Amino acid sequence: MTKTGFLGELTTRGLIHDSTDAAALEARLASGPIGVYVGFDPTADSLHVGHLLGQLTLRRFQLAGHRPFPLAGGATGMVGDPSGKSEERNLLDAETLQHNVDSIKKQLANLLDFSSGANAATLVNNADWTASISALEFLRDVGKHITVNQMMAKESVKNRLNSENGLSYTEFSYMLLQANDFRHLCATHNVELQMGGSDQWGNITAGIDLIRRTLGRSAFGATWPLVTRSDGQKFGKTASGAVWLDAQRTSPYQFRQFWMQMADADVVRYLPQFSLASLEEVNALIAEHEQAPEKRSAQRALAAEMTSLVHGSDAARDAEAAADILFGADPTTATVEALRAVASEVPLTSITSADLEDTFALLAKAGVVASNSEARRTIQQKGLKVNGKTLEEGETLASKGILHDRWVLVRKGKTSYHLFEVSA
Repeated sequence: MTKTGFLGELTTRGLIHDSTDAAALEARLASGPIGVYVGFDPTADSLHVGHLLGQLTLRRFQLAGHRPFPLAGGATGMVGDPSGKSEERNLLDAETLQHNVDSIKKQLANLLDFSSGANAATLVNNADWTASISALEFLRDVGKHITVNQMMAKESVKNRLNSENGLSYTEFSYMLLQANDFRHLCATHNVELQMGGSDQWGNITAGIDLIRRTLGRSAFGATWPLVTRSDGQKFGKTASGAVWLDAQRTSPYQFRQFWMQMADADVVRYLPQFSLASLEEVNALIAEHEQAPEKRSAQRALAAEMTSLVHGSDAARDAEAAADILFGADPTTATVEALRAVASEVPLTSITSADLEDTFALLAKAGVVASNSEARRTIQQKGLKVNGKTLEEGETLASKGILHDRWVLVRKGKTSYHLFEVSA
């Protein structure tokens, strides 16, 4: 059966890897608003770009009139999901978990509307209904309805059982906890659909079975494909580590550059999955990109949209302006905000205006060059630019002016930058 409507669009965008009874799900989506949930385990105090597809999927549902329920795993985060993991992760204490949940709430608010509308997003924390359940109650109300055969059939469980590290009972029980989350949300919030990455399929279907057995209701599940890179590397990882959504961990500039540096083969796949633009706009952008990939128009569009969604339009604009400066644009036209963004990305030295008169000593002291003699040699070879202008022999840094009465930007060679912050 060919999918149409909203489910058809999700499929066309490459966002449906698997689903339960696609025809029934399509009919249910067409009949009116549905409650949908996606879980986020608070293992850190920030989400990262690997979580972004889940957030954006909830955003799509909300824009289509449905009710999103992001779930913070305050309880399941204390256990750990074995899906996609080769070893058991460290368990977090309750205080750290609560801090992480509170931080994640703020990040989700950048992408979802939590106001009082009919389809306002509702953040739920599974600790609220899990923490107070006794072991005996859990075994009676949940455990008896899920078979060990079902749990053992899960690929991640098989892999861990055959590994050197094995699988603890704590992680083995994760499926039951997540299944109970779905059952609880269905009973209390009328949530009928759970979505997640393809590695969550076993957990999702366990919840659907639990709902059928205990509530006598139908529920649905769907997964998106795990996001991969064409070079085989893990999506969302760079040489310096994970790409976080928290500006204190990954600056808006670095976040933007993550998208800008994507391979052509990847950005063509990611555009329909991540962009909230219409399919017509996405296809037009892909066609434009394929005509002139060297212009990186697809990367620019996706970088601008994702940075704006996560950090706001002002931060996205400043990050783009900072990138333009660091890739050769005239810094004398830069805004104060753009130069502040540059200041967080390059070496920064605080100086007085008098320091600008002793050019060789200042460059050597700041580490732009190794010595006064190297400073002289670099200037003689016209290898130093100050505020975008070549520094000539006999000129001081002061001769090139001070940007916004505060900054002097020095570039050695093509890519080595240093920013001086000038006080009176």
